[in-house]
Amino acid sequence: MSETVKISVRNLVEFILREGDIDQRRTAGADKEQMQLGARIHRKIQRQMGSDYHAEVPLKMEVLCEGFTLCLEGRADGIIKREDEIVIDEIKGVLRELKYIEEPVAVHLAQAKCYAYMYASQNHLEEIRIQMTYCQMETEEIKRFLQTFSIEELKTWMEDVIKRYEKWAKFQIEWRKVSRESIRQIQFPYAYREGQKELAMSVYRTILRKKKLFIQAPTGIGKTMATVFPAVKAVGEGLGDKLFYLTAKTITRTVAEQAFQTLKKQKLRYKVITLTAKEKICFCEEAVCNPEACPYAKGHYDRVNDAVFDLLTAIDDMSRSNIEEYARKHEVCPFEMSLDVALWVDAVICDYNYVFDPNAHLRRFFSEGGKEDYLFLIDEAHNLVERAREMYSAALYKEEFLTAKRLVKGMDRKLTRKLEICNQQFLVLKRECESYREYTSVGHIAVSLMNLMSELERFLEETEAEEVREQLLELYFHVRTFLNIYDILDEHYVIYTELETDDSFLLKLFCVNPAVNLQEYLSRGNSTIFFSATMLPIRYYKKLLSVEKEDYAVYAPSPFQKERRKLFVGTDVSTKYTRRTGQMYERFASYIAAALQVKKGNYIAFFPSYRFLEEVYEKFQRYQTEDVICIVQEQSMDEEKREAFLQAFDQDRSESLIGFCVMGGIFSEGIDLTEERLIGAFLVGTGLPQVCNEREILKQYFDRNGENGFSYAYLYPGMNKVLQAAGRVIRTAEDRGVILLLDERFLERQYQEVFPREWDDYEIGTLKTAEKSMMKFWDQEM
Repeated sequence: MSETVKISVRNLVEFILREGDIDQRRTAGADKEQMQLGARIHRKIQRQMGSDYHAEVPLKMEVLCEGFTLCLEGRADGIIKREDEIVIDEIKGVLRELKYIEEPVAVHLAQAKCYAYMYASQNHLEEIRIQMTYCQMETEEIKRFLQTFSIEELKTWMEDVIKRYEKWAKFQIEWRKVSRESIRQIQFPYAYREGQKELAMSVYRTILRKKKLFIQAPTGIGKTMATVFPAVKAVGEGLGDKLFYLTAKTITRTVAEQAFQTLKKQKLRYKVITLTAKEKICFCEEAVCNPEACPYAKGHYDRVNDAVFDLLTAIDDMSRSNIEEYARKHEVCPFEMSLDVALWVDAVICDYNYVFDPNAHLRRFFSEGGKEDYLFLIDEAHNLVERAREMYSAALYKEEFLTAKRLVKGMDRKLTRKLEICNQQFLVLKRECESYREYTSVGHIAVSLMNLMSELERFLEETEAEEVREQLLELYFHVRTFLNIYDILDEHYVIYTELETDDSFLLKLFCVNPAVNLQEYLSRGNSTIFFSATMLPIRYYKKLLSVEKEDYAVYAPSPFQKERRKLFVGTDVSTKYTRRTGQMYERFASYIAAALQVKKGNYIAFFPSYRFLEEVYEKFQRYQTEDVICIVQEQSMDEEKREAFLQAFDQDRSESLIGFCVMGGIFSEGIDLTEERLIGAFLVGTGLPQVCNEREILKQYFDRNGENGFSYAYLYPGMNKVLQAAGRVIRTAEDRGVILLLDERFLERQYQEVFPREWDDYEIGTLKTAEKSMMKFWDQEM
């Protein structure tokens, strides 16, 4: 039985027929067609077309090629069936004025030609007509282009497109055979740690059943290998096709890369790419993507397919250095090339936004409807709640319109007028707002923004004033994002305005529960594994990351001996605002001093804010002796300063080291300080986010929806920071350390409900008893 390769019509023509430069100065382009707003226009036009018009017609065609069958699928916007003719209608919603569209865009026409050939050949037609319908989305004005094609003409054209695609399909088939054969040979590379085998089996079973799994598994159990290995095995058995390993932090990407490298030592043939941010991989000093500023952007699309094919067929290692080498060789953009390479590899390691962000996701994978055999492994999944809220929210400031209006005044009357209308509407909202105000709808503003978009589009097309264009382009993208989000508003959103402390005025579409939006992308795959060392309570994460009730959940026990860790709750301290006095700051400083006196070593104290950190640091200075080195996290540290901060923990020294850090900051998760590099952590406070309008909006939303609003807005996010920071201490079976939870609130039931099961041996005490408790712990023989 010959292999079948599936591809959508859109992906085929956009891949094979692309040409020319990368030029992000142009606002019109393929990405505009992604606008959700276009779908409404499609539906409206389709409804107006009469009884002989058939909308959204699915078309499928199988083409026998050498050694395989190519399955081509797509959906024609419309097919007009009349007695004397058949017309394939392709609709495109655009924001630019129709006078600028003098002929159909080549890739749009190519899509329609595919549908025309598929329909004509299946219905034995000698000729068929194609109608390209361009609709201006503000005015709903329509411009049509009609052409007639003979079946022979379309057949010759189609055969050429398929011929050019054939080598790619062959590569795919041959590589899959090689890769899957190698997967069958691999074994789990280590002796299983306690709980690790059960974890790996849970992952495999979840993929087999095409479900989602939430894993709470402490550091040290080996989560990465326990998820990667069964997922790769599942691919070998045809239960999935491509792995996406998604993470929020660079360090966890490195761990994932190492897991694949370990499996490759067993002769696994697996092409894995880690996507590097454009700014980091760009060959130019500044990532300015146009042919005038960058030689690699000029003619990029003419050469990129050859570059990708050359790399894929020459080597298995899709490392950054190899991507860069082949990009230079073929003179193409390394970032855009890496996105194309991702289409053909077995696993993609990348940031969440490449999959979930509506503005940045990999359209090559996620813009088409339908289901693919993707497997999603989501590391540090506790981070996805806030990241997803950000991705699916949108905000506009009144000041943006005012600045733009001043910029174009005297240059363009029509655009100035549209900007003035938006500014005035925002002014009305501002007068109604004292601090913040919720709204059920802002439809009138969306209409004005649509009108503004058309004028911006026209102006950006016409203007030669480069500086003005640069500044307006930013507004254009902000407005576009706002309208895209506006189009997916549902009951999981809150619309609100806010008057900020500097008098700037904001209108925000705030995605409170991102689960539905995430599902749109996750549903393209077979299975999703969410995992983290801090995913408590799991029902909170299930509610905000998934829409399904039948998701699985696993709580993996800690592999570490409790005897190697002392957990102490200080009941004579509090971080409540009403209790913040010089005396209280003094007591926190005394706890730190006591620990350092009992046992020399490296410690980190985590504080609820920089202000709190500074107050305690000031008090601590009187305890500082020649035997204690103190380092302090600064706001906005660059990479060099961060590295220096962490390197301080690597050095052998005779003194103790204490780092003063902010909870929830860069040093409270994702850093790995094993054995003697860190022997203690002070968790000052329960990590609750500061009270602000947005947190209060979250609280009220969940209260209205039958949940505990305080827990959802404050307690759970806060305790996650506490658990993450505490997790820095015990990283391996050889580690020993103390964790001091310094706030009386840790004894309240609602906080204790979020404690991991292995925290059931905590000791309660005060500053007086803490020293004795730690002394006893360190005196134990291990």
